[in-house]
Amino acid sequence: QVQLRESGGGLVQAGEALSLSCAASGSIFSIDTMGWYRQAPGQQRELVALITNGGSTNYADSVKGRFTISRDNAKNTVYLQMHSLKPEDTAVYYCNADGVRTWAQRDKRYGYWGQGTQVSVSS
Repeated sequence: QVQLRESGGGLVQAGEALSLSCAASGSIFSIDTMGWYRQAPGQQRELVALITNGGSTNYADSVKGRFTISRDNAKNTVYLQMHSLKPEDTAVYYCNADGVRTWAQRDKRYGYWGQGTQVSVSS
């Protein structure tokens, strides 16, 4: 069973920085893509940033230049460094791992979500 455990998050003031991390555990053979999504109250879940196992990244326009996603493949961990936070960044942030292969089923790929961590930015 693969699990994603997020850490970080909290309450900060506008302009401040915050970091999130997410570690995938289980009998993991490989993970194609890891990323972060967020969901604000009354809004749909949206992509924040993605990173492939080769290091290619993709960011939402709203966070480009402020957020940086990185990944440690050996630890199956993805990080999100957030700078110059704005009140509109307030949301529950979810970690996602896609294209996960386990040692027992290397011919199959699955997707997993973390439980979410709250990020609140006050003005």
